[in-house]
Amino acid sequence: MVEIVDTTLRDAHQSLLATRLKTEDMIPLLDKIDRTGFYSIEMWGGATFDVMIRYLNEDPWERLRIIRERVKRVKLQMLLRGQNLVGYRHYPDDVVEKFVELSYRNGIDIFRVFDALNDVRNMKTSIRKAKELGAIVQGTITYTISPVHTVEHYLKIAEELISLGVDHIAIKDMSGILDPYTAYSLVKAIKENFKIPVDVHSHYTGGLAVATYVKAVEAGADFIDTSISPLAFGTGQPGIQTVYYALHPDARPRIDLSVVKEISIYLEKLVFGKYKDLLNMKVFIPDPNVLEHQVPGGMITNFIMQLKQLGAEDKLGEVLEEVRRVREDLGWPPLVTPSSQIVGAQAVLNVINGRYKVVTKEVRDYVKGLYGRPPAPLKEEVVKLILGSEKPIDVRPADLLKPMYEECVKTVKEKGYYTKEEDVLTYCLFPDVATEFFEKNRRQASTAKTGGRDLWDEILGY
Repeated sequence: MVEIVDTTLRDAHQSLLATRLKTEDMIPLLDKIDRTGFYSIEMWGGATFDVMIRYLNEDPWERLRIIRERVKRVKLQMLLRGQNLVGYRHYPDDVVEKFVELSYRNGIDIFRVFDALNDVRNMKTSIRKAKELGAIVQGTITYTISPVHTVEHYLKIAEELISLGVDHIAIKDMSGILDPYTAYSLVKAIKENFKIPVDVHSHYTGGLAVATYVKAVEAGADFIDTSISPLAFGTGQPGIQTVYYALHPDARPRIDLSVVKEISIYLEKLVFGKYKDLLNMKVFIPDPNVLEHQVPGGMITNFIMQLKQLGAEDKLGEVLEEVRRVREDLGWPPLVTPSSQIVGAQAVLNVINGRYKVVTKEVRDYVKGLYGRPPAPLKEEVVKLILGSEKPIDVRPADLLKPMYEECVKTVKEKGYYTKEEDVLTYCLFPDVATEFFEKNRRQASTAKTGGRDLWDEILGY
């Protein structure tokens, strides 16, 4: 029997609604989610932190506390970008440790820790700290396809993660390119070699994820990530209602589908009502082309916007082809934040200006080794072209960073923004955006604590 990690409150709306689901609209669901029988809900981390303070004027820490107050039986889970936490760059160890500590203290039970390059050195601090606190840790393999990304390659990463004491291995397929038979082989190999619980996370971008989950469960996967329709499929996770019936009866999770149906009815009225202007039907339609170019849906959307601004919309095909060449030049990084942005921006510049005629700061830093160790060696001619005589670093990038938490404490207090310890972390991670957020409302989300039942009735129309 497989167990379910529900992503409705994090990855589902991140993938399908630009992460814009508000806390007030989550509240009416929480008591029902707690009765579904899900193993956990992924409801924090990823892009949610940034979007909440940047666009929603909400305090991410308050959302976590609100959900923790109302969800008691189902575990709370977050996506943590290793040394990047929920940001887009590496933070020093003192910030990483404090962030993990406060996340756990505010209610996170499970930390899913990944690194864009699968560089386990960038995951070590957050994993160690979470384990010290008593949290469940999913050591995560970021899945991609390239000449170097074989089952044997992934087994080596799993072995490194297991040596750090992780409780589960998660396979994170952010592009929806994990096919059923590779999933079967990879899950089976991990289970046979390490006897550790395995979680498979995929997106429906390429239309494969339901079949992939069926084969993963046949191979022994202990958890699969789904969401609740209509916040499901497309570039999000497949819907639990469909996956449940796709699985062999003996493998089906023990969940209450009647409660899931109630949640689905609420979401349908919410998504096609209050959030209808955010809907883009393209993200709901499977794109088989992703199985060739491997570019996630959100990345393609960014390409279209960038090329439109440059008056070069007709060059999208060239950019997608260039993405593969840049990945090869840079040692085949998986296309996930922040490496997807690094590769994507350079691919656009290469098509518009000529290959590496203009190089972004992020690519320069990547080639220098400041993001970590790539899966394969970089092309020497590209390294020489970008760095000249400068040599890449050979240490863990965070080893070069000075502690910054105490300095952030001082700054936040001096500016009068300090209301709680968590405010310091918000500032550490996103100083400019946090400053604007604090200026607008230092203690946002108080209204989200009330009106949950009335809002449920309002959305349903009675």
